[in-house]
Amino acid sequence: MTAINEVADLSYEGEIAILTLNSPPVNALAAPVRDGLSLGVKQAAANPEAKAIVIICLGRTFIAGADITEFGKPPKGASLLDTISTMEDAAIPVIAAIHGTALGGGLEVALACHYRVAVPSAKCGLPEVNLGLLPGAGGTQRLPRAIGPEMALGMVTSGEHIGAAHCLKLGLLDAVVEEGKLREGAVAFARQVIDEKRSLRRLRDIDDKLIAARARPEMFQQFRQVNAKKFRGFQSPESNIRCIEAAVNLPFDEGIKVERKLFMELMSGVQSAAQRYAFFAERAVWKLPDVPDDTPTLPVAKVGVIGAGTMGGGIAMNFLNAGIPVTIVETRQDALTRGLVTIRMNYENTVKRGRLTMPDVEKRMALLKGTLSLDDLADRDLIIEAVFENMELKKEVFGKLDKIAKQGAILATNTSYLNVDEIASATTRPESVIGWHFFSPANVMRLLEVVRGARTSKPVIATSMQMARKIGKVAALVGVCPGFVGNRMLAQRQREAQKLILEGVMPWDVDRVLYHFGFPMGPFQMSDLAGLDIGWSKEKSTSSTIREILCEMDRRGQKTGAGFYDYDADRNAKMSPVVEKIILEFAAKKGITRRAINDAEILERCIYPMINEGAKILEEGKAIRASDIDVVWINGYGWPVYRGGPMFFGDTMGLDKVLAKMRQFESEMGPEFAPSKLLEKLADEGKRFLDMR
Repeated sequence: MTAINEVADLSYEGEIAILTLNSPPVNALAAPVRDGLSLGVKQAAANPEAKAIVIICLGRTFIAGADITEFGKPPKGASLLDTISTMEDAAIPVIAAIHGTALGGGLEVALACHYRVAVPSAKCGLPEVNLGLLPGAGGTQRLPRAIGPEMALGMVTSGEHIGAAHCLKLGLLDAVVEEGKLREGAVAFARQVIDEKRSLRRLRDIDDKLIAARARPEMFQQFRQVNAKKFRGFQSPESNIRCIEAAVNLPFDEGIKVERKLFMELMSGVQSAAQRYAFFAERAVWKLPDVPDDTPTLPVAKVGVIGAGTMGGGIAMNFLNAGIPVTIVETRQDALTRGLVTIRMNYENTVKRGRLTMPDVEKRMALLKGTLSLDDLADRDLIIEAVFENMELKKEVFGKLDKIAKQGAILATNTSYLNVDEIASATTRPESVIGWHFFSPANVMRLLEVVRGARTSKPVIATSMQMARKIGKVAALVGVCPGFVGNRMLAQRQREAQKLILEGVMPWDVDRVLYHFGFPMGPFQMSDLAGLDIGWSKEKSTSSTIREILCEMDRRGQKTGAGFYDYDADRNAKMSPVVEKIILEFAAKKGITRRAINDAEILERCIYPMINEGAKILEEGKAIRASDIDVVWINGYGWPVYRGGPMFFGDTMGLDKVLAKMRQFESEMGPEFAPSKLLEKLADEGKRFLDMR
């Protein structure tokens, strides 16, 4: 065995050269890996006794992508394009041997090989679109030549990982070899290539799967139309589509030029910067400065959930999906039965969509037990309360749990707003109490706000974060304050949205601006979807707000066919002349002189106070990092990932601009716009939230 460099070795099995890469943890295409590939292939190809080269990786995976920490830094070592050319132009067959994943640049390396083999568990994909990019080393030009442009369009615009069996069927792989015997299988395949005197199959030279597509140019526009909603606001899917078009319509070298030009445009743009920032933010969120990685955790083998409604049922499903038994408690049999039926129905709907099998459903449901007695939670390791958002009720529940739950059990509240410390005061073990704020639907939404109380123990925090990861959530650790991070900032937006419709615009104007900004829906559409009567009491209603007036008229949202909007039988929204009349009359009654308000003011008044509130949250230490706040908003509130989150957006706009606008609004509209001290400090120093460490 010959060491090529610190991460690559070259050895031989007879006439087969084996180039082995070992760069933990995922063999990312950093400079040493690229150099090892380039030098190793050159050395093997120069050996007159070598008849083929197998490229294989040690560790848990083949090359799992580029080293994105190199992005934006001065280039070092062999470029990926040059490395790929070296492989593709080799005078003897080069075979990629794939296990784990071949993603992004890793798949581009494999596509530059003359042949590709993999074990059955391997997956391939080009996920660059998720970082606001496109494959920049020929992936968009070679992939459609391998599998056809239709399939290539789907892969590059979704970032989907494709299993080995499907890859073989598509033509992306040439063989699937026995699991656990990749080296032996790849060497045997290489010998077969030599014995059969197969040609050097360079994908760049193969056009047969492109010819039919040239007769159907409308394919690309149809693909755009079908996916318009999914791609809305994003730049990278369109650039990926244009690259596949270039592969179909242009010679390979011209297509490469198109790919490179569009890659560089995306790479230097704000969207990709935002998406790459979000990628790293989701990894940083797990790092807790005062809770070391070696903090002992508590065993969680059995879970209890109190409340079988929409939220409680969704919470339970997370644990069932992870194979953890759940006991769910309700106060009435009809409510319990309804909750259990809903859970099963949700699973069966997933079966209809092809994402589960009925045996999967039965396996999950067998882990679920329903009961009317809190006493049945006595042996649970983790108990999550998901009852109505009322402090006295929650304290009553926790007082009972304190007497029932075993010592060491974690007692979690799903409150979205209430004081976790006050809830903990109902127990004799506040160190065991923590907030687990799930987002609805809890079995779908990725975000979990983990709320540490003043006396929550570090093992309880560490275990909560560990369990969040186990059930597939992105968890942000936050502190106790009204609304925590997400809802506290949302309140700023909601306040301004309500003021704006009295001062001069209509609900659909506010919704349109925020929708065009990138949110899936605006605040008034969201209210109609959730139901205007959440937290509303008919007995206490005094027509003091637009919402109260609408609820009194039984306009309670989509469920009643009318709210801020009018709805048809299919729940399609229409602007409501009734609501417009109500708003105009209410504003006149309050003595408000309406004025013209442009879209820029709508956006600034809805977004800038959120950024300012985020700064206050950081000042108070209720969030660890600005990027944690952005993780909350991207994963829990539909903030467009291509804008990076509210704190990143503030940095993008310039904190001096945000500060100036907040001061202007404060002088014109009142103290609720008073800038935070942190915003003032950073703006005055010319710094960003991102500069805080």
